[in-house]
Amino acid sequence: MEQNYNTEQPEGGVPIKMWTRGVPVEDEAKKQLANAARLPIVFKHIAAMPDVHLGIGATVGSVIPTLRAIIPAAVGVDIGCGMMACKTTLRAVDLPDNLAPLRAAIERAVPHGRAPGARDPGAWQKPPGAVDTAWATLEPEFKAICRDYPKLAKTNHHQHLGTLGTGNHFIEVCLDEEGAVWFMLHSGSRGVGNAIGTMFIELAKQDAMRNNVHLPDRDLAYFEEGARYFGDYVRAVGWAQKYAQLNREVMMRRVIDAAKTVIRKNFQSHIEAVNCHHNYVQKETHFGQEVFVTRKGAVSAKQGELGIIPGSMGARSYIVRGKGNEESFQSCAHGAGRAMSRGEAKRRFTLADQRAATEGVECRKDKDVIDEIPMAYKDIDAVMRAQQDLVEVVHTLKQVVCVKG
Repeated sequence: MEQNYNTEQPEGGVPIKMWTRGVPVEDEAKKQLANAARLPIVFKHIAAMPDVHLGIGATVGSVIPTLRAIIPAAVGVDIGCGMMACKTTLRAVDLPDNLAPLRAAIERAVPHGRAPGARDPGAWQKPPGAVDTAWATLEPEFKAICRDYPKLAKTNHHQHLGTLGTGNHFIEVCLDEEGAVWFMLHSGSRGVGNAIGTMFIELAKQDAMRNNVHLPDRDLAYFEEGARYFGDYVRAVGWAQKYAQLNREVMMRRVIDAAKTVIRKNFQSHIEAVNCHHNYVQKETHFGQEVFVTRKGAVSAKQGELGIIPGSMGARSYIVRGKGNEESFQSCAHGAGRAMSRGEAKRRFTLADQRAATEGVECRKDKDVIDEIPMAYKDIDAVMRAQQDLVEVVHTLKQVVCVKG
């Protein structure tokens, strides 16, 4: 297989293999990658995906393999954030001419962070029965975790299950290249995942200070196997990843049920379905070595494995099949990747720009979503060209309805 990456060798660190040909990479992101590459726990090399950009501690769009250790800030606070997509038996002609009622039905069915009104519009005031049932499968292990970390019991855990969140989280109705209708959404472990991530990131920093560990960046503090908090973190992060996956499943069911109240034609969903994380850590074997692989803004792309690479609001998205490229630790990009900060996007673009960029999409078109304008992201087509040796495109999706968090 022809390789499509460039290699950079930071002084005192492992190599960085970058799938970024034809895609700009900010200097700050390169410095952040080099900092991670200098950690003694990193195995073999770091892989940088084409959507790579500056993050907190670890770079978004990076794949970091570590030996007998995990970096909590590399996993981040949106633990288990990822995508779910379902193909239906509907065709484009089956959708109503006016898509506003469909968007409104989805917005009513799934709490999302920017909705007006309630004290916490992103949480259930009274969770429906399906949410209670899903929570019952998560609750026993969560209670066990809370016995050691009681502050976590005060988070919005049950109330956030089956909710979207804010920022770049979204729900979309899309059409593929043959006119089939798909439902797609993007979310993670919500408030409880944030609390778990934040708490263990701080504990890792305290450990590093107590043990006089020299770090190129305090946010790269890590737990080694056998350390006081290592096992607790592995358990908590694993639970949050299960929560995130279930969160997407609960939301998808509610989205489909809501669509059935507006679309009068009977249809089947889950003709094809994908549910994948892109902010997570798990134990894997690469180059004959068992390691912890942290994908911060990256998707698993094992041989034949399906994944989702969304574009930005108004841009194409892709259902892909992994090629199992070992040099990338069998990974691919998780999206277009931001080209500028949210503040910069709001300074640079106008409401007219946002409306023009989302023409033909039933979505919010107001000043509060300008930071999600497609031009604030990298060119998704360039991102896809840069990783042709990592994935092949199975379906190309274009949204017709978009609900933003």
